[in-house]
Amino acid sequence: MQIRELAVSDAWEITPVPWADDRGVFLESFRHDTLEEATGRRFELRQANTSVSRRGVVRGIHYADTPPGQAKYVSVAHGAGVDYVVDIRVGSPTFGRWDSVVLDSETRRSVFLSEGLGHAFVALTDDATLTYLVSSTYNPAAEHDLNVLDPELGLVFPPELGEPILSAKDRSAPSLADLLAAGALPDFAELSAHYTRNGA
Repeated sequence: MQIRELAVSDAWEITPVPWADDRGVFLESFRHDTLEEATGRRFELRQANTSVSRRGVVRGIHYADTPPGQAKYVSVAHGAGVDYVVDIRVGSPTFGRWDSVVLDSETRRSVFLSEGLGHAFVALTDDATLTYLVSSTYNPAAEHDLNVLDPELGLVFPPELGEPILSAKDRSAPSLADLLAAGALPDFAELSAHYTRNGA
């Protein structure tokens, strides 16, 4: 398993090492001790989610109130998509920046993002099936949206997909500037203390 930190701090790409023979392929898609050693973070699974999207669907940008927030370990079980991690933590050295990783059912890569980071996904294929292992259970009152089309963020989608397909809720989500003005974004200093308390 190979793990590298993304351009957004406190987020990582995980690439498993497959073992193939005439029967097929076996790989470790998640291993807590390897993740802890590479990231310095403990990840305690509290819920697993699955979404299935048609080609061109964009989900996000979503984030949860901190504390406790919601760390995510994201993989694609079928098809392919681009996973986006957005730094929305006020005071972070990478505030407003984003990075992306292609996730698919061939490489079986995953993305691990810490609490307080924004997350979005665009489906590159029909029936793109995304699995999320998350560190806290769903709490609708603590869930928030940031407009994935905000020009200040400038997320780049594959041009061959055409016009992004968004839910009404995601399309009408506020901009980064609006959320910043409203004091509705996570605080980096508070989260840094949380990361330290929850280190490996």
